[in-house]
Amino acid sequence: MTPTKDPSEIKLGIIGLGYVGLPLAVEFGKRRKVVGFDINAARIAALNAGHDSTLEVSDDELRLATGLRYTMDLSNLANCNFYIVTVPTPIDEHKRPDLSPLIKASGIIGKVLKKGDIVVYESTVYPGATEDDCMPVLESVSGLKFNVDFYAGYSPERINPGDKLHRVSTIKKITAGSTPDVAELIDRLYGEIIVAGTHKASSIKVAEAAKVIENTQRDLNIALINELAIIFNRMGIDTEAVLEAAGTKWNFLPFRPGLVGGHCIGVDPYYLTHKAMAIGYHPEIILAGRRLNDRMGAYVTSQLVKALIRRRIHVEGARILVMGLTFKENCPDLRNTRVVDIVRELADYNANVDVYDPWASAEEAQKEYGLAIIKAPQPGAYDAIILAVAHDEFRELGGAVRGFGKEEHVLYDLKYVLGPDQADLRL
Repeated sequence: MTPTKDPSEIKLGIIGLGYVGLPLAVEFGKRRKVVGFDINAARIAALNAGHDSTLEVSDDELRLATGLRYTMDLSNLANCNFYIVTVPTPIDEHKRPDLSPLIKASGIIGKVLKKGDIVVYESTVYPGATEDDCMPVLESVSGLKFNVDFYAGYSPERINPGDKLHRVSTIKKITAGSTPDVAELIDRLYGEIIVAGTHKASSIKVAEAAKVIENTQRDLNIALINELAIIFNRMGIDTEAVLEAAGTKWNFLPFRPGLVGGHCIGVDPYYLTHKAMAIGYHPEIILAGRRLNDRMGAYVTSQLVKALIRRRIHVEGARILVMGLTFKENCPDLRNTRVVDIVRELADYNANVDVYDPWASAEEAQKEYGLAIIKAPQPGAYDAIILAVAHDEFRELGGAVRGFGKEEHVLYDLKYVLGPDQADLRL
């Protein structure tokens, strides 16, 4: 059955109302009727009450999305004819792609899929996943035939959590469809909300590949800077000073060293390497960058321990304050945060670690990582302080951060929150 070619006939359903799905649903909800579906009852209740706990969408913006309806009732999706899937695509404990949320979402849609319907995926995957992994599920559950009875597309998310400048509507959007007509319709639909414009890729696989290499490239660039930081630390050279000097050349890329976590940069490369190995190629450079970035928590801990020993401060039993737990500044997102690597490494030394983060949910930190977040640091109590995340609240404290330390303590600034003369250690 041929799908509609008129965007005005689209009845839109968005599956997954997290960091990616909600901003998208809200933008569409300002212009048309949208069914927003999620399996998290607490999430639906909060949104119906007018608040987004991720802070990606303000309460005022939620009120402007007058066409958006939130639900966890599958029957409310039955009248839709165009579905957008925005569920997470994490990795498992062995760093292998975990497609189970994507497969589950496809199964849910398959129960209400009808002839002529279109299903678009935004979740980051390896090239081929949409057609090779998701379409068979839709076919099996619905009893319909892909590209005969129903159609598909791919438009990778480009959400940057915590970024109030680069929003869903102001970032150029890649689109793709399983047939030329479907690709055109998908592109036109997204064009309703994307003021930055769209780029229609030649195929779904091209769009999938484009997305997965965006963060792979960033991961490798950060890995290079992390390795340079390790080298310069051994040479007694300030890494930030080197980067500032090198940055005076117009084409030097402004990356900085640090912990690489979050839902994208620390995860997406494993999707590409998984697919590469499945077709018989071992990706050496990508995996080398991943290994280096994954070891940065251990490196930071070793640097701190050495500094404590030089100050004749006993590591075992030391009180250490870690400031920041989220994966990036000014954002409550704890997904795949690598700050936990430092906390766990310090626990292996039998140090007593307090974690303080005004942005993070104490309940989520306990649930995801088994970590308790303190309400406020105790002045004059700590043998070491680690500035792990550059929240504005920490920047405003400036040198007053020292006040949390004992008379003799070590201050390690991972994020260049302080000046070069204000910290004992910098990455």
